[in-house]
Amino acid sequence: MAELQFFTGTMDSGKSTLALQTNHNHAARGRQGRIFVTRDRAGTSRLSSRLGLTHEAIEVDEGFDFWRYVVDSLTQGARIDYLVCDEAQFYSADQVDQLAKVVDELQIDVFAFGILTDFRTSLFAGSARLVELADRMHVLQVEALCWCGKRATHNARTENGVMVVEGEVIVVGDVEQPQPGPGAGDADVNVAYEVLCRQHHRRRLTAARAKAVSLAPEPLPFG
Repeated sequence: MAELQFFTGTMDSGKSTLALQTNHNHAARGRQGRIFVTRDRAGTSRLSSRLGLTHEAIEVDEGFDFWRYVVDSLTQGARIDYLVCDEAQFYSADQVDQLAKVVDELQIDVFAFGILTDFRTSLFAGSARLVELADRMHVLQVEALCWCGKRATHNARTENGVMVVEGEVIVVGDVEQPQPGPGAGDADVNVAYEVLCRQHHRRRLTAARAKAVSLAPEPLPFG
């Protein structure tokens, strides 16, 4: 029986690497699939991992219809045994419903990969719907670590080095390569992401801020 499986973890926990490995494993057994992605760091229609692996993919925009794509492909004689869907947190609830329909009505396996919550600690719409509908949900065993060494559970966004908890939900950046984001006038805002444990996310204590605090001179004693 086909299944809708959801693999989740924080940023930098190896989701895209596992998505590529999943595709490789199934393709090596003679199965034929399709890879889908949206807003990947490598650009449009590419699935990439931080290990340097990449693969061509089908870009999913707001109007993309998974059900229509699969039905049209099958009608034209294509064979599809499975779908690999990366960055699934950015999918709409309707698109996740379409994936569930592909599983139930066409008996095609769907492997979805994504993070659960945004930088505000709120569930992404796509992830929330996947939690509701997935036949199986897997928390990745490769643990990303906070700067303090504890298990990272939250995704933090920084703008010009300062952690923020308000703003647009989707602003593409990276944990290794900060990218310019929307700014006022000609001034760019350097947007980056960092994984933190709950305690340091709540305190807004990023690695850079923790280092700055530790290097701050102690006040001179009085008397």
